[in-house]
Amino acid sequence: MEKLTQSPYVYAYPDNNSEKLNIEIKLPGVKKENINLKLEEDKFSVNARNKNKEYVGTYSTSYLIDPDRAVTKYSNNKLYVTAPMWM
Repeated sequence: MEKLTQSPYVYAYPDNNSEKLNIEIKLPGVKKENINLKLEEDKFSVNARNKNKEYVGTYSTSYLIDPDRAVTKYSNNKLYVTAPMWM
């Protein structure tokens, strides 16, 4: 059976002080080990899969971020990314 490919729901927003960019990526039914995230200064890409679907997307951040200092967490079917923004 062929997997369905779709873009994940993504929500990105700066914190109240405009120091960090917060990114939330909804990945229903995906296990942590099946997530590939690539962060760059001005964009990010995600590729994740579960039994029936593959979530694929590349997104502009609209802000310059420091990918080397980004922190990620996966909880409740959401990937949370927090990255410092370049001033």
